[in-house]
Amino acid sequence: MARLDRAVDRHRPGLRVREFGTVRSVDHGIAKVSGLPRVAYEEMVTFETGEMGLALDLGEHEVGVVVLGDDAKIRAGIEVERTGRVLQVPVGEALLGRVVNPLGEPLDRHEPVHAAAFRPVERPAPEILERAPVTTPLQTGIVAVDAMVPIGRGQRELIVGDRQTGKTAIAIDTILNQRDKDVLCVYCAIGQRNASVAHAISELRERGALDYTVVVVAESEDPPGLQFIAPYAATSIAEYFMRNGRDVLVVYDDLTQHARAYREISLLMRRPPGREAFPGDIFYLHSRLLERATHLRDEHGGGSLTALPIIETEAENISAYIPTNLISITDGQIYLSPKLFHKDIVPAVDVGRSVSRVGGKTQLPAFRAVASELRLAYSQFEELETFSRFGTRLDEDTRRTLEHGRRVREVLKQPQYQPQSAAEQVIVLVAASENLFDDIPVEDVQHAARQVRDTVPGELPYIVRKIKAGEKLQPEDRAQIIDLVQNIITLNP
Repeated sequence: MARLDRAVDRHRPGLRVREFGTVRSVDHGIAKVSGLPRVAYEEMVTFETGEMGLALDLGEHEVGVVVLGDDAKIRAGIEVERTGRVLQVPVGEALLGRVVNPLGEPLDRHEPVHAAAFRPVERPAPEILERAPVTTPLQTGIVAVDAMVPIGRGQRELIVGDRQTGKTAIAIDTILNQRDKDVLCVYCAIGQRNASVAHAISELRERGALDYTVVVVAESEDPPGLQFIAPYAATSIAEYFMRNGRDVLVVYDDLTQHARAYREISLLMRRPPGREAFPGDIFYLHSRLLERATHLRDEHGGGSLTALPIIETEAENISAYIPTNLISITDGQIYLSPKLFHKDIVPAVDVGRSVSRVGGKTQLPAFRAVASELRLAYSQFEELETFSRFGTRLDEDTRRTLEHGRRVREVLKQPQYQPQSAAEQVIVLVAASENLFDDIPVEDVQHAARQVRDTVPGELPYIVRKIKAGEKLQPEDRAQIIDLVQNIITLNP
């Protein structure tokens, strides 16, 4: 009793200030609110109906709030309260294998996520002094990418192309290839068709990739506010793992829909439109997102965050507003050509328009020795092939170059969901660069390459170990590969 009396004596009542406003109007997920004079930019507010909102437009007499829920429940005259905090998303190991919305709410009909912590959706990018050089390759398992357009852990590589050219397929194959490579993945679907997202999740689950993947989904029917915050929420989830020393891959599918959602929000808030009706800060919208991808120094955790943003073009126009913005922000791009796709050359990677400004330094030495000469030979072949269509008479050297190039192109073809290891790729590319497939009919090259991939690793296991360990292939190693491949081709015509 005495203890209770002492507690009562020590208690000092206080006042907690709560600030309320009133909804003046609601239109397509944007609420105009008056009476919140001290609300901060990107502060969370709660409506009387329980819906959440994000303050994105601070006017002199009213605040523009993006509704992060069903705006049909909100009407003029209801109360809005400040929360005093910014938008946060749950993070932690419990998210692996889950499908959530940008607020961290489950979409897979399982129990709520038990978060290890909460992180702000918008966070500043790591400082320059916190960053380390990109030195480790991120293997995609796709020959045309790993050989011609290599990606490093901590890099930002854009995937760009017209609709239905295989952009998502490359991203999904890259996620599948990270099994047993100690790389966690975050797949962020923004404004995609529900059937497409469900198919991608199904493939990840069936092939065991969902165990190390977090899927963040903002559906096409969701309000533009949820689509706007989706990639930032996905990045905050990935940054938690990066700060704990893990390597993470984030796929943004796609940022075209993200830019359109932000344009819709800006126009509804009566912000002045610019080029193609996009607001003036559209460049900053994506630069502050992609600058968060990096490789950290060891004293700051040593993890990495690799970004694979996807962008959609129209009629192969990569000089449009949003594509040029993202090309200038990222460290290179993988361009998928609809012309190649329609010729059944998949993945439809256009080597001439694709580039990786950082990844070349991260390639395994065995890869680099083969890929450099192969890229040059393939580029020459594409130029000659275009020239030869004019019906000119070709000399013997040109004809041999064209035949060799057609077989290299067959080697670079690859079905979806069949990623290849680095050793398998290097061995086949060595055979291609040495013209070992040139005497085989074009339609049989893929079969021969498959036999080489199935046979050589078992016959030369020490060479496979050298390739994985990052050692250079010595002339005698290369000679053994060539002899074995010649025997395989001879015995299996």
